[in-house]
Amino acid sequence: MAVASLFPSSGLRVDGNATNTLSSPFVSLSLPNSLSIRRRKSRTIALALNQPDSGRSDHVVRKAVSTERREEERYSTISEEDYAENFRPPHITDVFDISPRPSTFCAKTSLPLPEGRTTNRFSNDLGKMFIHEDDRVLLKTIKYASPASAGAECVDRDCNFHHQWVARAGPRQKIYFDPEEVNAAIVTCGGLCPGLNDVIRQIVLTLDCYGVENIRGIPNGYRGFFEENLHDIPLSREIVQNIHLEGGSLLGVSRGGSKTADIVDSIKRKGINMLFVLGGNGTHAGALAIHNECHKRGMKVVVVGVPKTIDNDILLMDRTFGFDTAVEEAQKAIMTAYIEATSAYNGVGIVKLMGRQSGFIAMHASLASGQVDVCLIPEVKFTLDGPEGMLQHIQYLLETKGRAVICVAEGAGQDLMASLSNGATDPSGNPILGDIGVHLTKEVKRHFKDIGVPADVKYIDPTYMIRACRANASDRILCAVLGQNAVHAGFAGFTGITVGIANNHYVVLPIPEVISHARNVDPNSRMWHRCLTSTGQPDFA
Repeated sequence: MAVASLFPSSGLRVDGNATNTLSSPFVSLSLPNSLSIRRRKSRTIALALNQPDSGRSDHVVRKAVSTERREEERYSTISEEDYAENFRPPHITDVFDISPRPSTFCAKTSLPLPEGRTTNRFSNDLGKMFIHEDDRVLLKTIKYASPASAGAECVDRDCNFHHQWVARAGPRQKIYFDPEEVNAAIVTCGGLCPGLNDVIRQIVLTLDCYGVENIRGIPNGYRGFFEENLHDIPLSREIVQNIHLEGGSLLGVSRGGSKTADIVDSIKRKGINMLFVLGGNGTHAGALAIHNECHKRGMKVVVVGVPKTIDNDILLMDRTFGFDTAVEEAQKAIMTAYIEATSAYNGVGIVKLMGRQSGFIAMHASLASGQVDVCLIPEVKFTLDGPEGMLQHIQYLLETKGRAVICVAEGAGQDLMASLSNGATDPSGNPILGDIGVHLTKEVKRHFKDIGVPADVKYIDPTYMIRACRANASDRILCAVLGQNAVHAGFAGFTGITVGIANNHYVVLPIPEVISHARNVDPNSRMWHRCLTSTGQPDFA
C-alpha cells in the first residue's frame, strides 16, 4: 500500500514525487541524495484521531517537532531532516494524481483572467505577483547562547541553532483546481472573535478573483453540516461586501459538533471540494480529522484552516486575529477600573480578561495600560493569604498609593477554586472554569473586612463586549491577508494545513505542528519580565 494512503496528512510524497521532495529547500542540504521515501516513513507516527466534537487539541496524526515544547520534551534530539519533513505542508498530489494548470488569479483586477491569458485590460504587466514554489520562511531567528538566556527556546542542551524552514504563503503560478468546478464552503467554529467577518469577506472576494461562483457558508459551526434545521448560506461578492463593518460572524458560531464521519458524509452530499475552517486548536483538530477522512474515502477535497483564537494561544504564530483588538478594547476596562480605584477611598479595581490557558491578553493589556499593579495569568501560580500572598501586597498598595488595580486572566488561579469545580466541560471539551474575578473580589473584600480597613472594590468583566466588537485596523489587515492566503493555499493544492504569520511573514503550516498543545506565556520570557517591571509586583509564592 502506498505511504500516502496510510498517512494522508503526514506530508510524505509518494514514490513518484520523490525527486521533487529531495530537491526541495525544505530538506536539509546535508542530506544524502540517496535518501528514500521509505526511510523517511519510519519517522512519522500515527496516533488515533477521533471526531472533532470533543474539541480537544490532543488528536495528532504525526509527531510535532515545534521548539515550543513541554518541559519534559524540551531536549529531545531533533534533526534538521525532522524539521524539513514535519513542516512540509501536505499536498493533494500526495494522494491523488492531479496535473496543475495555470493560475486564473490576478491581483490587479477583481475579475478572473480569461483562460489562456496572462494579461488583461486593467494591466499589461503582472510583475512579481506570484511566489515561487520553493520560497521559504525561517521560523526562528534568534540564536541563544545558553538555555539560561531569558526566553531561550533550545532544542538541545547546547542550544544549537536549528534552521526551521516553512512554506511561504501566497498565490502560485500553478493551481490544482478548475475554478468552474470548485464548490467552496466556509465554516466558523468556537466562540466569537473580532475579525471573523473580515476573514469570511476576504475568502469570498479572493475566490471570486479566481473565478469561483459556487460559494456557501456553513451555519453555526460544525453542527451546520448535519442539523436539519440549519441551511447553507449562499455567499457572493455582493453579499459580503460590507459585513466587515460589523462584529460577530455572518455565519454564526457554535462549539462542538458531530462525528467526523457525519461531517464528511455531508461534504460528499453537498459536493464540497474546498473547505475553509476558522477556529482554534479544537477546531483545527476537527479540520485535520476531516482532511484525513476525506482522503481515506478517496475524496478530492482540500481542507484549509485559518487560526482564530482571541487568546493568541496557537503555536508558532506571531499573533492570531482578534488578539490585537482584544488588547486595545481591554484598555477601556482597565482605565475604568483605574478611575474607580483612584476616585474611591482605598479603591481596588479588578478586571477579568480572556485567557483560559494562556495569559497573553492580560499580560499585553497590563503592559499597554501602565496602570495595572498586579497581573495574574494561568502560567504563574499565586497565593492569596500569608505574608507573601497577593492580599498582603494589595494591602501594601492601599497603604502607600491609596489604590490598586488588578488584571487577571480567566484561567488564572483555578487551583484556588478546586473545591468549587465539579469536573464539568463545555461542548468543546474544555473544563468549565471557576470565575476567578468573582472569587478575587470576594477574597479582597473579606481580607479588608477581617483587618477592619474599609476598601471599595469594583469588579469589571468586559469579555463579551470585547468578543463581539468590530476588529481594529491592525487586525483587519491581518484578517484580509489570512483570508486571501487561505484561498491561495487551497488552489495551490495544500490541505490539512493552516495559514498564519510567523516571524513577520505569512506562512503555510501543517495542522499537527500547531495543535500539539496550547501556546503559553513563558514566565522566563522577556515580555513577562517587561510586564513585571511595569506592574512592580513581587512573586506571590
